[in-house]
Amino acid sequence: MGEQSRISFEFFPTKTDAGHEKLITTATKLATYNPEFFSCTYGAGGSTRDRTLNTVLQLDSEIKIPTAPHLSCVGDSKDDLRELLHTYQKSGIKRIVALRGDLPSGMGMANGELRYANELVEFIRNETGDHFYIEVAAYPEMHPQAQDFETDLQNFARKVQAGADSAITQYFFNADCYFYFVERVRKLGIDIPIVPGIMPITNYSKLARFSDSCGAEIPRWVRKQLEAYGDDIASIQAFGEEVISQMCERLLTGGAPGLHFYTLNQAEPSLAVWDNLKLNC
Repeated sequence: MGEQSRISFEFFPTKTDAGHEKLITTATKLATYNPEFFSCTYGAGGSTRDRTLNTVLQLDSEIKIPTAPHLSCVGDSKDDLRELLHTYQKSGIKRIVALRGDLPSGMGMANGELRYANELVEFIRNETGDHFYIEVAAYPEMHPQAQDFETDLQNFARKVQAGADSAITQYFFNADCYFYFVERVRKLGIDIPIVPGIMPITNYSKLARFSDSCGAEIPRWVRKQLEAYGDDIASIQAFGEEVISQMCERLLTGGAPGLHFYTLNQAEPSLAVWDNLKLNC
């Protein structure tokens, strides 16, 4: 299973030197498991642009794991994006995660020259040809701002038609929604790899808030069990590890091409699941 599965880890750029030091320590530990790549997020409206750039270049050159920057079109001009793309290209970066990006609070509509992820993918292809392997986002439970599920599927298809090579999903806790999404897009003639995004469970209150805002449903039985543990962090983490490990095993057995872990800059929760799956065998 390990050799065939594409495993990757996502980080976010930090605001402090201490946070950055922790990120590098985490990445160094995860690198020993030989993932296919790391990715690094990009704040709303490009608010972490420089920190993302610096983190990506450091992970790629010093930790020696290919690293993919997130790139979003919200709030960025074509000139900004062009400059970033050429910087990454000159630095030997080969993979990009292309997203519309989250709208900063108070911003009703995207204010960049590109409004949607498919336009960003097309722009990257026009500027750099086939230099970059382009990842896009997929939403098995529907994008929270989508009109309906069918419209969301068409939006996803447009990203693929614009030149995306593969997709990483929003995290979820129900394997069936992933399999149903894949089945639907295959019927549209889309055959790119669709890699499940995995969110380890370590803190229930934060997870509940974040999941409500991004449209990821926590199954009632999981929510109720986590609520029952109250402030018992050890029990929350042990239960979370079991739930996520079982789901990942089902995903891989069912044909998922790999797993993309949303690490929140921590190594242990993702590695606990990895070790349970014996992915390093």
